[in-house]
Amino acid sequence: MTTIGALRAVVLDAPDIRRLADFYLALGGWTERHADDDWIALGTDDGWKIAVQLSPDHVAPRWPDPAYPQQAHLDLRVPDLAFYLAKAVELGAEPLRENESWYTLADPAGHPFDLCRSADPYLSVMLDCPDAKQLSAFYAELLGKPVTYEGDGMAMIGEQATQPLMFQQVTDYVAPRWPDPAYPQQFHLDVTVDDIEAAEAAALKLGATALPFDGDNWRVYTDPAGKPFCLCWD
Repeated sequence: MTTIGALRAVVLDAPDIRRLADFYLALGGWTERHADDDWIALGTDDGWKIAVQLSPDHVAPRWPDPAYPQQAHLDLRVPDLAFYLAKAVELGAEPLRENESWYTLADPAGHPFDLCRSADPYLSVMLDCPDAKQLSAFYAELLGKPVTYEGDGMAMIGEQATQPLMFQQVTDYVAPRWPDPAYPQQFHLDVTVDDIEAAEAAALKLGATALPFDGDNWRVYTDPAGKPFCLCWD
């Protein structure tokens, strides 16, 4: 398996980055690593870097309303569902759905997330998409993580507790059209590469599309499901 880049960060849009960062710091016991006016970076015990990015025009999903669909969500594995549900609500989360194995809530920026019962706490990230097999294959090659599960409209790359990405097939999926606020991205992935020209050529060959947005050390693309991601270099 080839590797084009390494996952640098999962980035959540929010109109109030301090509030959202403080929510996850308190709920997950994460560590703050960097903060400025429009970006706060957090780290988890199992190696994730989660960043919160200022988005003044953020339009929150209203899961499960298909008119305001989610694009991705976090799964937090926790040992005690009742305890973490109460803690999340106290910190400002809104309960959305409950069953025996997981609870779905919305964080203070409106992003849905799941609390999942597990004896081994860890975080995973789930991307909604029209074709779980296709998108998992794309990110497996982009990030050098093997496909470790595939079936029933679901797929996963990477191993549990080692920053796995999961893919959930959604009927009537609506792709973001970033930067159009009517079809917001909500989440995006930052991927670190050594050689941007070689990495871009490889990503385009896999099925990425280049967007006309870049900065001093990043360029923006969309994956085969239309979700924006960035290739970044140091």
